[in-house]
Amino acid sequence: MRLRPLERHDATRIAFAIIVVIVLAQVTWWIVFQQRTVEEAASSTRTSWERDLETAGELLEHDPAALPTLLARYPHLRLADPEPPRLEVAPAVRRGLEERGRGSRTMLGFEAAFFAVAIMLLLLFIASSLRAERELKRRQQNFLGAVTHEFKTPISTLRLLVQTVRLRSLSLEKQQDYLRRMEAEVDRLERTSEQVLSTARLEGAAEPPPLTATELNHAVQGIIGRLRPGVEVRGGDLEVRYSSEPLPVSIDTEALALVLSNLLDNAVKYSPGDRKPVTLTLEGHGDLISVHVDDQGVGLHPDERDRVFDRFYRTGDEMTRQAAGVGLGLHLVKSVTEAMRGWVRVADGPGGRGTRFTIVLPRRVARAGDVPGADPAASPSRGAAGDGRVA
Repeated sequence: MRLRPLERHDATRIAFAIIVVIVLAQVTWWIVFQQRTVEEAASSTRTSWERDLETAGELLEHDPAALPTLLARYPHLRLADPEPPRLEVAPAVRRGLEERGRGSRTMLGFEAAFFAVAIMLLLLFIASSLRAERELKRRQQNFLGAVTHEFKTPISTLRLLVQTVRLRSLSLEKQQDYLRRMEAEVDRLERTSEQVLSTARLEGAAEPPPLTATELNHAVQGIIGRLRPGVEVRGGDLEVRYSSEPLPVSIDTEALALVLSNLLDNAVKYSPGDRKPVTLTLEGHGDLISVHVDDQGVGLHPDERDRVFDRFYRTGDEMTRQAAGVGLGLHLVKSVTEAMRGWVRVADGPGGRGTRFTIVLPRRVARAGDVPGADPAASPSRGAAGDGRVA
């Protein structure tokens, strides 16, 4: 009978518990055996000394002049009383035997502890690797289910809308509504495809993308001009706050567009209600430049902040999750940002509400006029939207 995943997990834990018990039993037996061997060797040595002492005593009793010869033959003996001559085992020799015995027992204890700890650490490493592999497999299964859903649902919706348009006579207003819904579903398919393809390209790339010198305010202005319609059609109320100073950076503009697209999509996705406020802020801090994306959504549990950037990871329970997605968006954000020599962090939003994702990029050392828009007078005004409208 094939075991269910839970039963296989329990079987693995039981197997590791049995291995741990066997290892501990083996180490304990080895310690006892070695200590017994040390004690037997010490006992045999003492018995040999006693026989030597008895033999030397008999020879000395018959020939007292043989004392120097006996002391040379039995270096572990010494003269205890000169008259009448009597021999004994030298106390220093006895102490040496006892010290060697204590040293052997101490060495055995340390060796046993070392081997036990080493084996336990190896078992823990194996268990951790198996657990990580099992978690990755679970996420991959979730990913396949999510991808299937993300492609199947829009296709089914598009088919239904197309059939409705073909088979029914609709008013112009209804036709426009259906076209908007079709466009939204096509956008959803495009976002999913782009995430999957971008992940494959990024992981298969031998070298990071080439970076181009640019001014971040103007680069973001152009990107937002393309992204704003898609954000607003999903209920996003986007406000962009540009920096009053030029922000020279070296980036891949299309890669940055992918990063901002995923962050804005994530902000809208996890913001409840019809109106979803999202703020994008550009700031300079010395040698670093920050791009903040703030939402007023459901927030993120502190335990999930390190895991949300893992491939295939999605917050919440897979059976009850309502938000669409395949678990690649934030993984792409982290990977692409690091390819541009930056990093990403996540924290609570301003005032403790919602979530703030921050992209940090190194400032490129440049003089005014080196790149388009480097002149502060040419930078977008703070609060201006990327498409020229007031945010």
